[in-house]
Amino acid sequence: MDVPSAENALVVEEFSTPVKGSFYLRAGKRIFDLVLSSLALIFLAPVMLVICVLMKFCSPGPILFRQLRVGKNGDEFWILKFRSMVNGAERIGKRITADGDSRVTRLGVFLRKWKLDELPQLWNVLKGDMSFVGPRPELPCYVREYTPLQVRILQVRPGITDPATLRFRNEGRILQQSPDPERFYHEKILPEKLTLNLQYLEEISLGRDISLLFSTIRSVLDP
Repeated sequence: MDVPSAENALVVEEFSTPVKGSFYLRAGKRIFDLVLSSLALIFLAPVMLVICVLMKFCSPGPILFRQLRVGKNGDEFWILKFRSMVNGAERIGKRITADGDSRVTRLGVFLRKWKLDELPQLWNVLKGDMSFVGPRPELPCYVREYTPLQVRILQVRPGITDPATLRFRNEGRILQQSPDPERFYHEKILPEKLTLNLQYLEEISLGRDISLLFSTIRSVLDP
């Protein structure tokens, strides 16, 4: 099995301003993640089983898609998703997926619309790679270009949702309108996402995270 390479791991620069500490940030957030991810995995197990069965019948290839992302302190990890594109899609197209991408399967369109492709990330949360709420983890190639200020977001675990997820909930539709989706994401969308997540670092609390979780659920139910 492939493992993230130690020499390519990214680290938080020493001159980055530390994120303000609190009991919730030091321990409470992890306890919250452990309890909620355990309950969610149990409760959603039947849904995930149905998706696995449908995947086997509807789309040749593995059920899960793994991709290397950058997590807390610059450590690389494998993010998990239900595969929503044709097998090997990352080798035949861009790293960014806009609405209407021909690589997305019919089942994948449904999974993406309702964010069901993200469910395996509950395992990433349980393992400690991710949190429920935190800056979405990016590809190493993007993180290497972060400014010293932007690198601050690597001081916390990345999340399944964050303020930028809500702001750009129709990201695929926005990218579809660009003649070069990958460049538009890199130059326009990503900097705004990082700005929003830097603001989130100053607001981390149990109440803020619960609010973002409920807002995310509402946005999924009203796509």
